[in-house]
Amino acid sequence: MRLRILDKYIFREVALTFVFSICAFSAVFIGSGTLFRIAKYITDYGASLQAVVKIFIFGLPGVVIWTFPMSMLLSTLLTFGRLSSNSEITAMKSCGISFSRIAMPAIVMGLIVSIAAMAFNEYVVPWANTAYRNVLYYEIEGNTGMKSQEHIILKEITGDKIQRLAYARRYDADVQQLQGITLQEFNEAGKVKTVENADYAEWNGNIWTMHNGVIYDITDEEGKSEHMVRFKTQVLPISANPTQIVREQKELEEMTMKELREQINILKTQYVDTNKLEAELYQRVTVPMASLVFALVGVPLGLQPTRNSSSAGFAMSVIIIFVYYALMTMGNALARSGVVPPLLAVWMPNLVGMAAGAYLVRRASR
Repeated sequence: MRLRILDKYIFREVALTFVFSICAFSAVFIGSGTLFRIAKYITDYGASLQAVVKIFIFGLPGVVIWTFPMSMLLSTLLTFGRLSSNSEITAMKSCGISFSRIAMPAIVMGLIVSIAAMAFNEYVVPWANTAYRNVLYYEIEGNTGMKSQEHIILKEITGDKIQRLAYARRYDADVQQLQGITLQEFNEAGKVKTVENADYAEWNGNIWTMHNGVIYDITDEEGKSEHMVRFKTQVLPISANPTQIVREQKELEEMTMKELREQINILKTQYVDTNKLEAELYQRVTVPMASLVFALVGVPLGLQPTRNSSSAGFAMSVIIIFVYYALMTMGNALARSGVVPPLLAVWMPNLVGMAAGAYLVRRASR
């Protein structure tokens, strides 16, 4: 019973400090970034109050998700630093409670925060980023024309089966052309039955017309081509107009992990470099998991004799956060450039943090 009460006590102390830390870090990010951008929108575009409120609300999830790991680190440093300076840790150890047992509530909370952050990053942040972009682009900037984009992907799905997949290397808004087109038609079994390639497709106001292309009939055996037909013009069986096509395309931060995986698989079939997308995909896991890593690092550091004040704990958290995000930035750059495999490069900060946390926990347990 004593251990159960102790678990609740430590968990409550860490949780309360965690909530405070989220509010503090979010206020810093909002004050230094979001409010500055809102002021720019008001002065440059005359944004209305309604649009400003939308921008503020939709921008919050993208800010908060980055504060989870920082808040976990600061909360463990401050909580265990206070428990240590008040001799509460000494009292616990004198009762025969091991360090690992004392640290367990904070580590469990780090795991819970990591899982919750992963879900938040998957279901809330992409939706909020899409809403943010729409308000900014259509309501504040007042853009009505379509902009050119790279790597256009369109899918037609009936039920849970894909019927048609179209890829265009680029959409040129000035001439309303889709360039470098590949169209795949699927049978009822979900296998590719025909592939059409074309240099470009033009929009004439009603339909897309492909030019200078080839049609391949694919056999069921090893995906080989059975017939090949060349054409000068051919209707592209896509009902979406240019406006709909552009609006259907999402930025990386607007995609869920499932959408990122699908995008990567499609682009790989077109021999497009996917390092940037893979780095973004793996980062959707590593950033939330940093909360657990920081819990492992923060607990033993908070017990150090020199960590006996809130200012010292805050200073230590700033240093650790700076080192972690410097490693994350470097890993992201290495992943996108292809120098290091994206999976290894993006996980590098967490691997370093886990190794440091394991060492600190082992030393504190002695």
